[in-house]
Amino acid sequence: MATRRPAKKTPSRPAKRPTSPRGKPSAARGKKAAEEKPASRRVHKPKALRVTPLPGAVESDGKLRLNRFLATAGVCSRRAADELIGSGRVTVNGTSVRELGVRVDPARDDVQVDGQKVEPERKVYVLFNKPKGVVCTNARNEQRPRAIDFLEQVRGRIYTIGRLDADSEGLILLTNDGDFAQEMAHPSFGVPKTYAILVRGSVDDRALTKARGGVWLSDGRTSGASIHVERRGRDKTYLKVIIREGKNRELRRVFAKLGFPVLTLKRVRIGPLNLHRLREGAHRFLKPTEITELRRIAREGLGGS
Repeated sequence: MATRRPAKKTPSRPAKRPTSPRGKPSAARGKKAAEEKPASRRVHKPKALRVTPLPGAVESDGKLRLNRFLATAGVCSRRAADELIGSGRVTVNGTSVRELGVRVDPARDDVQVDGQKVEPERKVYVLFNKPKGVVCTNARNEQRPRAIDFLEQVRGRIYTIGRLDADSEGLILLTNDGDFAQEMAHPSFGVPKTYAILVRGSVDDRALTKARGGVWLSDGRTSGASIHVERRGRDKTYLKVIIREGKNRELRRVFAKLGFPVLTLKRVRIGPLNLHRLREGAHRFLKPTEITELRRIAREGLGGS
């Protein structure tokens, strides 16, 4: 009688993981693993120094926040001023102050940093006829000529209000008055700026209508422009354009999108200011009446918006 040989035992296979309809591991298992994983330790980052917000202008009692006074006097930036105040290096009338909200009277209070008296900076307002190839930056490592390099005799810190790109030329304002700069540059005030532009191609009425009504760019829609055709040829068109905002390279981008690339661009007016008797690369200081008029236009523009 033949003996019966025992059947071979096959190695057991591990049970398959439950899968989703697409064959991927089920969410239940992932959720369970996440629950079993120890929670990560929360990292406590040190709080950044809080900078005192920039006020609109000198308050009704004639006083300024201390950090703003130090910044406008050319000592340092507002952030650096807050650090100076917090470290006790600033005194007001002989008393050390550490509170960031302290306000001072520039005409009466004795403010010192490390024992050195801080003198209020005289406000400067300059109109400059920027040549082509000059850039509007204060960066010290800039290799190209800067607008401020043409104003070496102007003492203290000064900067351009807005920008004209290196390929553009014409009028630009420079100042050390932050409130004035805000009024001249911010679109909500709507100070008009006039440009003489030469574009490639014969601009048709349809393109002009689009440019006048506003064109969508990557950073939003332009607010429109007032455009007058000075001369139209077969392959070139001379335009006079007035805008009240000023996105980065706005006019170049608008006409490029419409199919008429800008060949030359020159800013010929800012409000009532023009190029009269101001040669290329030259500058002059604004008259008090001109500053008053520019600010009046800005106030009216803000009210109109």
